Amino acid sequence: MLPVQRHTKRIIPVSFFSQGLRISGHLHLPKEKKPPVVIGSHGLFSSGNSPKQIALANKCSDIGLAYLRFDHRGCGKSEGDFQEVTSLAGRVADLSEALKTIREHPETGDQAAIFGSSMGGTTGLTLASDHEIQAIVTVAAPLRSDPILRAGKKTGDLRGLPLSFYEKQLRFDISNNLSGISNILIFHGDSDETVPVADAHELHAKVSHPKKLIIQEGGDHSMSSLFHQIHFMKATTEWFRQWLAG
Repeated sequence: MLPVQRHTKRIIPVSFFSQGLRISGHLHLPKEKKPPVVIGSHGLFSSGNSPKQIALANKCSDIGLAYLRFDHRGCGKSEGDFQEVTSLAGRVADLSEALKTIREHPETGDQAAIFGSSMGGTTGLTLASDHEIQAIVTVAAPLRSDPILRAGKKTGDLRGLPLSFYEKQLRFDISNNLSGISNILIFHGDSDETVPVADAHELHAKVSHPKKLIIQEGGDHSMSSLFHQIHFMKATTEWFRQWLAG
């Protein structure tokens, strides 16, 4: 067997266009050459600079996987006014362009997996339903928009956005478009205050094998428990390593 070619770990800026908007991100490269890539899709009000994504990117680099974390349109350093450009369709377009960019990148291989947190999970699931990817991991992914709207109304926390934004631009239901997805690891906290844990059970029932469901006892929507974070990181990197083996 030939020795694995290695170089120094690096983080390089990456940008691409999605429906005319410049999307900004960073590509974490491991020592191995032409590695498989995990692409992260962040939550509704988050960005590619979330602690969870940075930690996962570093862990992936440690096991020979590249990781692309980017800001969806209207978030972070990417172009677009959040209220005007944010929708599930728009975010799926961003993720699709990210996948295309990575597969054409001279320093990465052809294999790709998706990590999605909250709405990023919904985005990843929508993409995975009609794109060839090797694996997907989701955390607290809503299958429908209604629970998000109800939670916002209940707490009064609409993040300064009009109700019409949630009722029109964020209206979605992906529950009937899941059967083609496989190689999926699903995380959800049973005390999630935003997305009901029932969504995780439904998702697990509707996707195809291989699949695995991990319900974190007492877990909230943001996975604030350090114990849960450690468990998540270990299980997720093992899942990606299993399905992205070179």
